[in-house]
Parts: sequence; C-alpha cells; structure tokens
Amino acid sequence: MIALHDLADRVTGWLEHQGTSEGVCASPLDGLLVLCHRSPYPIEAVVYQPLICLILQGEKETYSGSHCVRFGPGESLVVSHDLPVLSRVTEASQTTPYLALVLTLDLGMLRSLDAEVGNMLAKEATTHALEAGPTDAALVDAIGRFFDLVDRPREAAVLAPLIRREIHFRLLLEGHSNTLRHLLQRGSHADRIARAIGRIKRDFAMSLPVPELAREVGMSPSSFYTQFKALTATTPLQYQKDLRLIEARRLLVSEGHTVSSTAFRVGYESPTQFSREYSRKFGEQPRLTKASASVVPPTV
Repeated sequence: MIALHDLADRVTGWLEHQGTSEGVCASPLDGLLVLCHRSPYPIEAVVYQPLICLILQGEKETYSGSHCVRFGPGESLVVSHDLPVLSRVTEASQTTPYLALVLTLDLGMLRSLDAEVGNMLAKEATTHALEAGPTDAALVDAIGRFFDLVDRPREAAVLAPLIRREIHFRLLLEGHSNTLRHLLQRGSHADRIARAIGRIKRDFAMSLPVPELAREVGMSPSSFYTQFKALTATTPLQYQKDLRLIEARRLLVSEGHTVSSTAFRVGYESPTQFSREYSRKFGEQPRLTKASASVVPPTV
C-alpha cells in the first residue's frame, strides 16, 4: 500500500516538475486538484461542492455556519452537500508545506454503488454536511494510485475510471461519510435538503421564502428549517446571503463591477445594506475589496 509520506513525496515531485510551488494546481485527471501552500493562508470564502480533501502535510480548518472542523495529515474532509464555507490553512512552512489532494465526488457514481452494496453500509444518524476524520489506509492507497496516473495518459484512459470508482466505494465505508450515505437515499432529509440547496443556488438572487422551499421538497416549514440548520449549521436565509456575498466578492475581484451594480446583480435592493452585510462577513468595505483587486491579482 502507498504510505502517506510516500504520497506526499510524489505530489511534491510532481509539483516541482510542473513548476508550481504555491496555490491550486489542476491535474490532468478528472476532478482532481492538488493544493500547496508554503505559509498559513488567510481565511477565504468559497462554495464547496461534494468532495473529499485528503491532507498529506500541514493543517486546515473550515467553517460552515457555526460548525468548524480542523484536520491534519492523514485526515480527510468529506463534504456531502454544496456549502458556502470559510476556510484557511493553519499550519504550513517552506520546509513542510501544506499539501492536499481534492477529488470532487460523482453523486451518480455513489448512487450506483449504493444500489449495489447499500445493504452493507452502516446508516447511522446524520451528522453534518461537512465532516473530517482519519482516512482508512485502503482509501489513501486508492487515492495514491489514482494520483500516480497524472503523467501516464495511456494507463489513465483505462485505469482512472476504475480507481475513481474504487475511491467512491471506499469513501462510503469511512466513518465520517455518514451524511453522504444518507444523501443517497431518495426522500431522506439529507436528500430533500440537497434539492432545496439546488434551488437556492440556482435562484440565489431571488426572494425565496422558507415555506416555499419547504413545500417544494415535501416538508413542513418547521421541519425543513430544523433539518436545514442541523445539516449546514446555518439557516436557509443565511445560506442564501452567504452565496450572494461570495458571488459579490468574485464580481468585485474578477470582473471589476462597481459596488452598486454588484449589489443589484446578487439580489440586494439597497447598496447600503449590501455594503453593511459584506463588511460584516469579510471585514472590509466592498469598495476596498475592489480597490485592492485593481492592484494585486486575486489569489486562487
């Protein structure tokens, strides 16, 4: 089996060959990203899709609403639902950089596997859509074999889909993948909340009353609110606000929109209210974000 430190050495060597020493590096393999940071990284706001993030070196902490997970070498983060999060690298150095492999999850593949072997998977109570814990050695080995295909395109064409399926299977066996397993059950609370999240993401700039969202997924407003908060550690309204503000930051930094046009594009009726909520989340006025983005290229 591939040991964690051996995998870290292989990833380091590949990054050096790519001429990359910092940031996010996309691999040739479908859905695989390589992360490298040589110093602690400040908090950034992003939207996670369902994924697994295996840390090889360093440490990281990620917040979803009031829920925080901290994880380090040999541990992995499992995200079952689309989530707006705050994330930062807390331990990294020039000699021992933060290294992680991130693989986006194919829910269709997971459902296919669940249909085949679901009866052998433990179905404990759901926890949270963002969980971290120790990674089984067999899963580390599978991820390592998948990574080893990055520079072997002929072998990757045949083996990558097989190993990716193995990774998804082994992920379902992990102790901190319980909410992911519940998501695969049609009609479960995790499945219904995922469908509501899809609607919020699609129409985040619109007014979306909780009773309307609850009705669409076949839940009472009170049950929907309770289950949504239990799963995401935030309310449906705050979830929508977080999506709006993360998109607003992208528009200010990457597309050069004015503060007023950004406010209206993400669904605010008042630029003043937008500026107030933006400052509360990011710790600075949106005009300062825009000004700094015109001088310093945005980081990934």
